[in-house]
Amino acid sequence: MASLVSFSSPSSFVSRSRYDYFSQSQGRIDFLKNGWCHGPSPSPSPRPLVVSVNCLSSGPGQDSESEPETTASAIATNWTDKLRAGLGGLGFVETTYLTYLKLTNSDAFCPIGGGSCGDILNSDYAVVFGVPLPLIGMVAYGLVASLGLQLSRKNLPFGLDEPTGRLIILGSTTSMAAASAYFLYILGTKFSGASCSYCLMSALLSFSLFFISLRDFGLEEIPKVVGLQLCIASLVFVTLNTSYSTSQPISSSLAEIDLPYFTTEITTTSSPFAVSLAKHLNSIGAKMYGAFWCSHCLEQKQMFGLEAAKLLDYVECFPDGYRKGTQMAKSCTDAKIEGFPMWVINGQVLSGEQELSELARVSGFKYNESS
Repeated sequence: MASLVSFSSPSSFVSRSRYDYFSQSQGRIDFLKNGWCHGPSPSPSPRPLVVSVNCLSSGPGQDSESEPETTASAIATNWTDKLRAGLGGLGFVETTYLTYLKLTNSDAFCPIGGGSCGDILNSDYAVVFGVPLPLIGMVAYGLVASLGLQLSRKNLPFGLDEPTGRLIILGSTTSMAAASAYFLYILGTKFSGASCSYCLMSALLSFSLFFISLRDFGLEEIPKVVGLQLCIASLVFVTLNTSYSTSQPISSSLAEIDLPYFTTEITTTSSPFAVSLAKHLNSIGAKMYGAFWCSHCLEQKQMFGLEAAKLLDYVECFPDGYRKGTQMAKSCTDAKIEGFPMWVINGQVLSGEQELSELARVSGFKYNESS
């Protein structure tokens, strides 16, 4: 880029007819032209028109280096926005499922340690001022997922600019991380001995989204938003603490359960296939681990029917009932139970209810109708 162009020429009116030669030397360009006139008479000796050009160039590599750096930064930011949208979408799906369980009073999958997610989901800690906690989480995850997706497309709603959108996401993820930290404390103190896979997954997603959003601001800008984050976290703690201190504890809380052992009745009739499969599973040493209070365990037995269920090698993990501090039977602990029901067939672990056809496939059972 030329920053200075100076002309050295006669002060009077100059006309020109043609160029005689052109020369360039180190930023100085000379044009020597014939037929130059000073006023009405031609000049006996033409004077050159001297054009001094001083170029301030940024160098051949500067633009080419800055452009890839900008492109790489934009790609990284776009990838981060898509990752945030993906994690937010995963959290939205999880909390939608938990909201459905909460509103329909359904049981969730039974976790390790004897307590179920249903016990925690139905406790007084699953409601904030009368609003189901999973429903609040569903809204929060949905907001983060939608804003993350729109940031990746550079198309924010309501006329929001990008910095404002990122600030909203930071505030949302800060509140989610603060709430997760509070509930982890509740889980460890009020529900000792229980494990909730959904709670842990939600906490992992919340903290991941928080750190991803914090990364958008960089080290230099983080001190500017620390005050806002502390205010949001304090507000979350005060809100939750106020809600739970004003609510009455319910007797069905997992921390207060004292559940004697009881048996459940199987009402279905076994098919020939179910009877043959149960005999085969027993013969190869397949085991089904469960708990007497687990509805999924009962449903698995109902699939087999009364006659076939009696043939299964079923292991009860709480033969003496369940109460606070109760440990699982040693055989269940040794099997490293991941949830109820759990099958161990030829060294392969299957968690949750299984279709009879799947159990037949895994165990290598071939049903012969004629037999």
